[in-house]
Amino acid sequence: MQTNLAPEFKGTRQGEAAEAILRKCVHCGFCTATCPTYQLLGDELDGPRGRIYLMKQVLEGAPVTRKTQEHLDRCLTCRNCETTCPSGVQYGHLVDIGREIVEKKVERPTGEKAVRWLLKEGLTSPLFAPAMKLGQMLRPLLPQTLQNKVPAKSSPRAALWPTRSHPRKVLMLLGCVQPAMMPNINSATARVLDAVGIQTLVADGAGCCGALRTHLNDSEGGLADARRNIDAWWPLVDGLTSDGQVEAIVMNASGCGVHVKDYGHALAHDPEYAEKARRVSALTRDLSELLPEIAPKLQGRLRASRQPALAFHPPCTLQHGQQLRGGVETHLRTLGFEVRLANAESHLCCGSAGTYSVLQPELATQLRDRKLQHLAPAPGQEPVDAIVSANIGCIQHLQSGTALPVKHWVEVVDEALA
Repeated sequence: MQTNLAPEFKGTRQGEAAEAILRKCVHCGFCTATCPTYQLLGDELDGPRGRIYLMKQVLEGAPVTRKTQEHLDRCLTCRNCETTCPSGVQYGHLVDIGREIVEKKVERPTGEKAVRWLLKEGLTSPLFAPAMKLGQMLRPLLPQTLQNKVPAKSSPRAALWPTRSHPRKVLMLLGCVQPAMMPNINSATARVLDAVGIQTLVADGAGCCGALRTHLNDSEGGLADARRNIDAWWPLVDGLTSDGQVEAIVMNASGCGVHVKDYGHALAHDPEYAEKARRVSALTRDLSELLPEIAPKLQGRLRASRQPALAFHPPCTLQHGQQLRGGVETHLRTLGFEVRLANAESHLCCGSAGTYSVLQPELATQLRDRKLQHLAPAPGQEPVDAIVSANIGCIQHLQSGTALPVKHWVEVVDEALA
């Protein structure tokens, strides 16, 4: 797609990056067939091709309106379009650039600005954990919309962290909301890795991966989060501590994983952090990427009784963002679990998408209910015992629409350990 950048973007890092992405687009429209918002709304401007045209116009100096902002806001950033695109258009990077430019040119209503500020600062604040505990205490009294955002209290098992030391060590990012909302995911990860002789370490200074701020159009805040994490991890990445050198940085939230794997790209312009960011990205692994090695070692450690039947929802950040497909369900089956995917549209987003379910609740609820309908047993199929996924956002969002337990897949493996 030929693009003639406006003078304000010529020679800039954003402008040159966006132009390179736009030139790959041949406007074939394959992406619209797999775009969740286009399927719901049927508007060309609420599909990837239409949004690409909008961003092209912005970069060429056309007037930027509130409608432009709304169409970009409605994008889930699920990156299904990247999987579908035959030309390799990096839509995720492009929409981050487009949103940031539009954010500076279009004034948001005061209410919207306040909600976005609260999400950026509240979810990453030390006060989030006590606020979540209070919410869980008062959960039965809360209106349904708030109950949907407050998970039930974790089991006491969540506090059980293995204490054995192993020669093999990995780093793990606890995340910003996961320790307060679903702490058992982190401790279950540590227990499962401990069972196969891998010690899980946590760097105290690490926090939010930066995805939250980046996708709320605060790119500088997102980069600051990335630099802080790199600084916190670097002694263990470089083997400068008494614990030695870690062999990987493990992510059990695929939304964090896809973002940390992108640190090398995001900080390529920063001479102080470029090489460190590249190395951190190269070391980062989604937890499922360890399954080919650890699943055979776990086989003899699981209870001999029947394992539960599971419906697996692969998050967009896993199957589209990280291009990791088939690994979780394949290896869970080798461990004796019965696993099936959604009966249709397994590739589509559930509607969680980070803060999307808060900012676009109507669309998010439609996508959630559509996903749950496809995860339900088809005629003649036996019911499942639980739904499993690989990202806290998807887990919390799906749980708000079903009485069936929704868990991280590592939790069911942990429960099955003898």
